[in-house]
Amino acid sequence: MSPAPHPKFQQIRYEVSEGTLTIVLNRPEQLNALTQQMLVEILAAMDLADADDDVKAIIFTGAGRAYCAGADISRGADAFDLQEAGETVPRDGGGLITLRIFESKKPVIAAINGSAAGVGLTMTLAMDVRFVAAGAKLGFVFARRGIVPEAASSWFLPRIVGISRAMEWVATGRMFSPDEALEAGLVRKVLPVGDVLPAARALAREIADNAAPVSVALSRRMLWTGLTLPHPMEAHRADSRAILARGQTSDAREGVTSFLEKRAPAFEDRVSDGLPDIFPWLEPKTFL
Repeated sequence: MSPAPHPKFQQIRYEVSEGTLTIVLNRPEQLNALTQQMLVEILAAMDLADADDDVKAIIFTGAGRAYCAGADISRGADAFDLQEAGETVPRDGGGLITLRIFESKKPVIAAINGSAAGVGLTMTLAMDVRFVAAGAKLGFVFARRGIVPEAASSWFLPRIVGISRAMEWVATGRMFSPDEALEAGLVRKVLPVGDVLPAARALAREIADNAAPVSVALSRRMLWTGLTLPHPMEAHRADSRAILARGQTSDAREGVTSFLEKRAPAFEDRVSDGLPDIFPWLEPKTFL
């Protein structure tokens, strides 16, 4: 039986089952085009997920035949005019999503069940693993709409596929195939549409059933933050703090004991209790 949707949301579905939260973009008649309300609901869902120790992994997918067609441009020619009174530089909504996913304490998997364009694709760049349906159409189409890439994709995309491929996709704004995305390393697997969500769920279950949640949260922070560090010595400093903090926990003892006893581990440390600060020398980033 499918879990009941969370009553808080109208344009997404929030479903927790067997340690996995599935966030479903839920405007199928509009190909799940992103609205301001959907954006706010995604941010709220991520906050709920981080606070819920029953959530060990998060999956994003779309309702219907598309993942997300991009921003809702039903308002017409001024759809991308975001200037508001009193704001010199209004914040880009896609960036709010990717920065929130970047800060997630749970691993995030994209089950791209159909076509994804514009913010529908850039929002997945801060996710950890992407599965995509064969036949989906993908594209960073911004230059063909007279705008530029958003959602901090100028930071994420070259780190995933390299500057040459990123620039080719962005400068042409063309749609490309899942096979091209796979060859470039943008996605992990191309699957029949009916297999995309099950593959994401299988990976989420592997994480939920076998890995210590606090260790996963710290590891995710170490890897993503590591992309910003200028020298491996800084990673060594963070690794050393993390090993020191985790090595003294009951989780570490349970991990070794369960391995020696050839049984499944039962980890007890909770992400909601907080994570050790392993990057004390880094200043928080602010939007100016």
